[in-house]
Amino acid sequence: MAINDLPILSALRTKMQWHQERQRVLAENISNANTPNFKPRDLVEPKFDKKGSAATVGGTFGSMAMMRTSASHIGVSGGAQTFDGDGGKSGFLTRPAGNAVNLEDQMVRVSANQMDYAAATSLYTRSLGLLKTAIGKR
Repeated sequence: MAINDLPILSALRTKMQWHQERQRVLAENISNANTPNFKPRDLVEPKFDKKGSAATVGGTFGSMAMMRTSASHIGVSGGAQTFDGDGGKSGFLTRPAGNAVNLEDQMVRVSANQMDYAAATSLYTRSLGLLKTAIGKR
Protein backbone atom coordinates (compact mmCIF):
# COMPACT_ATOMS: atom_id res chain seq x y z
CA MET A 1 0.00 0.00 0.00
CA ALA A 2 1.38 3.37 -1.00
CA ILE A 3 1.59 6.11 1.60
CA ASN A 4 -0.78 8.22 -0.52
CA ASP A 5 -3.45 5.52 -0.19
CA LEU A 6 -3.75 5.81 3.59
CA PRO A 7 -7.22 7.19 4.39
CA ILE A 8 -6.11 9.51 7.19
CA LEU A 9 -3.45 11.17 5.05
CA SER A 10 -5.85 11.48 2.13
CA ALA A 11 -8.47 13.10 4.39
CA LEU A 12 -5.91 15.51 5.81
CA ARG A 13 -4.71 16.45 2.31
CA THR A 14 -8.31 17.12 1.23
CA LYS A 15 -8.90 19.20 4.34
CA MET A 16 -5.72 21.25 3.75
CA GLN A 17 -6.69 21.84 0.10
CA TRP A 18 -10.13 22.99 1.25
CA HIS A 19 -8.56 25.44 3.71
CA GLN A 20 -6.27 26.81 0.99
CA GLU A 21 -9.21 27.37 -1.35
CA ARG A 22 -11.28 28.91 1.46
CA GLN A 23 -8.43 31.31 2.25
CA ARG A 24 -8.50 32.46 -1.38
CA VAL A 25 -12.28 33.00 -1.27
CA LEU A 26 -12.13 34.90 2.03
CA ALA A 27 -9.29 37.10 0.76
CA GLU A 28 -11.39 37.88 -2.31
CA ASN A 29 -14.29 38.88 -0.03
CA ILE A 30 -12.04 41.23 1.94
CA SER A 31 -10.49 42.77 -1.16
CA ASN A 32 -13.98 43.53 -2.52
CA ALA A 33 -15.27 45.10 0.71
CA ASN A 34 -15.94 48.42 -1.07
CA THR A 35 -17.12 47.03 -4.40
CA PRO A 36 -20.76 47.93 -5.08
CA ASN A 37 -23.20 44.97 -5.27
CA PHE A 38 -20.54 42.45 -4.16
CA LYS A 39 -21.89 39.50 -2.17
CA PRO A 40 -19.41 37.64 0.08
CA ARG A 41 -18.93 33.93 -0.53
CA ASP A 42 -17.70 31.01 1.52
CA LEU A 43 -17.10 27.31 0.89
CA VAL A 44 -19.07 24.34 2.15
CA GLU A 45 -16.86 22.17 4.35
CA PRO A 46 -16.16 18.69 2.94
CA LYS A 47 -17.82 15.72 4.64
CA PHE A 48 -15.87 12.53 5.29
CA ASP A 49 -17.16 8.97 5.68
CA LYS A 50 -16.12 6.66 8.53
CA LYS A 51 -13.06 5.46 6.58
CA GLY A 52 -11.71 8.99 6.36
CA SER A 53 -12.19 9.42 2.63
CA ALA A 54 -14.10 12.38 1.30
CA ALA A 55 -17.68 11.17 1.00
CA THR A 56 -18.89 14.47 -0.35
CA VAL A 57 -16.14 16.92 -1.17
CA GLY A 58 -18.68 19.27 -2.66
CA GLY A 59 -17.09 19.38 -6.05
CA THR A 60 -15.37 17.45 -8.76
CA PHE A 61 -11.81 16.40 -9.32
CA GLY A 62 -11.61 17.96 -12.75
CA SER A 63 -13.13 16.88 -16.03
CA MET A 64 -10.96 13.81 -16.55
CA ALA A 65 -9.25 11.74 -13.90
CA MET A 66 -5.66 10.61 -14.34
CA MET A 67 -5.32 6.82 -14.42
CA ARG A 68 -2.61 4.72 -12.81
CA THR A 69 -1.82 1.75 -15.03
CA SER A 70 0.54 0.20 -12.48
CA ALA A 71 0.58 0.12 -8.69
CA SER A 72 4.19 1.34 -8.78
CA HIS A 73 3.20 4.63 -10.46
CA ILE A 74 3.04 7.72 -8.30
CA GLY A 75 -0.49 8.89 -7.61
CA VAL A 76 -1.83 12.34 -8.37
CA SER A 77 -1.24 14.88 -5.63
CA GLY A 78 -2.79 18.32 -5.38
CA GLY A 79 -5.04 17.83 -8.38
CA ALA A 80 -7.52 20.36 -9.67
CA GLN A 81 -9.98 19.80 -6.87
CA THR A 82 -12.85 22.26 -6.57
CA PHE A 83 -15.26 22.84 -3.71
CA ASP A 84 -18.86 24.06 -3.62
CA GLY A 85 -19.65 27.54 -2.42
CA ASP A 86 -22.35 28.43 0.06
CA GLY A 87 -24.26 30.48 -2.50
CA GLY A 88 -23.43 33.84 -0.91
CA LYS A 89 -25.36 33.27 2.32
CA SER A 90 -23.58 35.67 4.63
CA GLY A 91 -26.39 36.48 7.06
CA PHE A 92 -25.51 40.21 7.12
CA LEU A 93 -27.46 43.15 5.86
CA THR A 94 -26.58 44.71 2.56
CA ARG A 95 -25.36 48.32 2.60
CA PRO A 96 -27.00 50.94 0.38
CA ALA A 97 -24.28 50.41 -2.25
CA GLY A 98 -25.33 46.76 -2.45
CA ASN A 99 -22.22 45.38 -0.74
CA ALA A 100 -22.81 42.75 1.96
CA VAL A 101 -19.21 42.22 3.16
CA ASN A 102 -18.74 42.51 6.94
CA LEU A 103 -14.99 42.96 7.48
CA GLU A 104 -15.07 41.87 11.13
CA ASP A 105 -16.82 38.60 10.24
CA GLN A 106 -14.45 37.96 7.33
CA MET A 107 -11.38 38.53 9.52
CA VAL A 108 -12.74 36.13 12.16
CA ARG A 109 -13.27 33.53 9.43
CA VAL A 110 -9.74 34.07 8.07
CA SER A 111 -8.29 33.63 11.56
CA ALA A 112 -10.31 30.46 12.24
CA ASN A 113 -9.36 29.08 8.83
CA GLN A 114 -5.68 29.74 9.52
CA MET A 115 -5.83 27.94 12.89
CA ASP A 116 -7.67 24.95 11.39
CA TYR A 117 -5.14 24.74 8.54
CA ALA A 118 -2.27 24.81 11.07
CA ALA A 119 -3.93 21.99 13.02
CA ALA A 120 -4.37 19.88 9.87
CA THR A 121 -0.75 20.40 8.79
CA SER A 122 0.46 19.52 12.28
CA LEU A 123 -1.58 16.29 12.24
CA TYR A 124 -0.25 15.46 8.77
CA THR A 125 3.35 16.05 9.84
CA ARG A 126 2.96 13.99 13.00
CA SER A 127 1.27 11.16 11.09
CA LEU A 128 4.17 11.04 8.65
CA GLY A 129 6.60 11.06 11.59
CA LEU A 130 4.81 8.11 13.17
CA LEU A 131 4.93 6.19 9.90
CA LYS A 132 8.68 6.90 9.53
CA THR A 133 9.24 5.70 13.07
CA ALA A 134 7.22 2.55 12.41
CA ILE A 135 9.31 1.62 9.37
CA GLY A 136 12.59 2.57 11.03
CA LYS A 137 13.51 5.55 8.85
CA ARG A 138 13.88 8.02 11.70
